[in-house]
Amino acid sequence: MPKKGLLERLAERPVVGDGSQCMTLEKRGYCRAGPWTPEAVLLYPDAVRQLLREYLRAGADVIQTPCFYSSDGKLERTNASSFTAEAINEAACKMAREVANEGDAIVCGSLSPVQAYVNSEGTEATRKEFERQLDVFLKYDVDFVLAEFFGHVEEIELCIDVMKTAKKPIAATLRIGPLGDKNGVSVEKCAIRMAKAGADLVGINCLYDFDTCLKTLKRMKTALDKEGLKPYLMCQPLGWRCPEVENEFDGYLTLPEAPLCLEPRTATRVEVHKFARAAYELGTRYIGGCCGMEPHHIRAIAQELAPERKKNPPVNDMCPPLGEMLNLSAFSQIQEKSSKDYWYSVVPGSGRPFNPALSKPVSN
Repeated sequence: MPKKGLLERLAERPVVGDGSQCMTLEKRGYCRAGPWTPEAVLLYPDAVRQLLREYLRAGADVIQTPCFYSSDGKLERTNASSFTAEAINEAACKMAREVANEGDAIVCGSLSPVQAYVNSEGTEATRKEFERQLDVFLKYDVDFVLAEFFGHVEEIELCIDVMKTAKKPIAATLRIGPLGDKNGVSVEKCAIRMAKAGADLVGINCLYDFDTCLKTLKRMKTALDKEGLKPYLMCQPLGWRCPEVENEFDGYLTLPEAPLCLEPRTATRVEVHKFARAAYELGTRYIGGCCGMEPHHIRAIAQELAPERKKNPPVNDMCPPLGEMLNLSAFSQIQEKSSKDYWYSVVPGSGRPFNPALSKPVSN
């Protein structure tokens, strides 16, 4: 039986995306901190493949091609010019399809912001960089295309226009919070412009945590509804808590702890359950993760939305939600914790009594 496509799935139920790739691979020793480029698909393919399999087992409906920031301009600027974007993207497409075919997942081809736009080289040069990214996704027939981590709605509009030539479903996400894009375009106008440009899904990814994303999504939905526009809403948030950067254009990147000391801010799986429910009730129908969202976080999304999705994630055979097997522990104090009510009432500590709860953002 052929797999259902993205829009068919969204018409029936919420879709769960996968999570962090480059940041997680860096923790595991397979990505350069700073450049965050994906040459590991060529150098260490087994490591990348293993991560994708973990997302599939966690319950992801979508496997994203592991080629974030793979454009020739970005690779050259970050001293990775011995690799071509085409070679990386081809390997990423093959790998994503291989893993997706081990389950019922579909493949997303991800396009990133380009140096031509950053360098103000003009519309034609910018479009050509997007076209080069898109060509390999067409060659390997990904199931849909995504423009992600864009800071300017003007640039993502150009990318959407290029992606329309693929004749595939289009998703578009900006890395924005309540301040809007980096040119000062409001959240509301960004959502409307992405939808009018031709995106089937619009939303946000990265830079901000659950609470900030929910506020931004609500504003997007209100604006879209007011305009009579009906794209699906999409969100792939951070896996760290960072409320103090809500009004920083660069989000968590302004934290003193970023990027190498963020572990104390890691969201708990219970917080992910709560976020997934809140996002769904707000109207978001594609929920995945970005930096810091690990396989166990994606598992929490899939488990929380199992009733709406009408299926459990594969991982439930060993890891049912919210400690359902804890009653089998040899320790009575653990046995008493095998309920949702218990875990929803927990206020987690950090184990660092002399550390501040918040940090002062460092802006450019």
